[in-house]
Amino acid sequence: MTASDAGAFSRREWLLSERPASRMQARLGRAYVAWRRFTANRLAFIGLLIILALVVIAALAGVLAPYSPTVGDLKNARLLAPSAAHWFGTDDLGRDIYSRIVYGSRWTLYVVILVAVIAAPIGLLVGTVAGYAGGWTDTILMRITDIFLAFPKLVLALAFVAALGPGIENAVIAIAITSWPPYARIARAETLTVRNSDYIKAVQLMGASPFRIVLRHIMPLCISSLIIRVTLDMAGIILTAAGLGFLGLGAQPPLPEWGAMIASGRRFILDQWWVAAAPGAAILIVSLGFNLLGDGLRDALDPRSGDQ
Repeated sequence: MTASDAGAFSRREWLLSERPASRMQARLGRAYVAWRRFTANRLAFIGLLIILALVVIAALAGVLAPYSPTVGDLKNARLLAPSAAHWFGTDDLGRDIYSRIVYGSRWTLYVVILVAVIAAPIGLLVGTVAGYAGGWTDTILMRITDIFLAFPKLVLALAFVAALGPGIENAVIAIAITSWPPYARIARAETLTVRNSDYIKAVQLMGASPFRIVLRHIMPLCISSLIIRVTLDMAGIILTAAGLGFLGLGAQPPLPEWGAMIASGRRFILDQWWVAAAPGAAILIVSLGFNLLGDGLRDALDPRSGDQ
């Protein structure tokens, strides 16, 4: 065994120690075990690569896109088939579809990140407060949650966008408003399982306030389940945003949003199929990547799973 192999073995033994000497060692050990579980799932790893590729493409869109996403050659490049000059062809305004898809990845990330940042904390707060407080607080918060869950997400998002007005920002707000109830349900269920545990009772005996208990001790226990659900919901968020864009209520022209691109290409679906097929394939691949990543995170972060 070489010195490098011996060093790697000792680090692995340190991370997998059953008696960690510090909190940092315990956290790193849990992260290492979760990473081993995740990488053992090949499909999940493929999903991670797809999402990383999406991030890289969005970050380097200005370098990867050979043409402008909003300005095209209407006279000489209208509805051209895929070729070496235009990999995915051109649309009815002579714009390069590949460039529009590359720039559209930015809007896709913009939507999913903002929705996650808005909806997940709201759901986490509502669920943990309802689960820990109980009584009439729980009843009121959960009945509000049930009202939102009673409507299909896309229909409710359409109603909010119709009230707020078309636009990508209003679409994000509408999707976020319709996305938080499942997170609240999950957080409440997690809170009910730990509310009467010895760990929480010990914190109560130490004089911690209900606000501190919820914020510092219950919410962190709900994070892993929430991350899994948010990741799995990303595909639905993308499809909802694409649906709003398809109906003209999301991103407005000339923004290169994938749903709006499909809407503009549906008129040519029989003869110039690539106009709608290319953004549709992009939505399919990214949605699949988030689903595969979510499945892998569920297996990796499940505390009831054993080591692989």
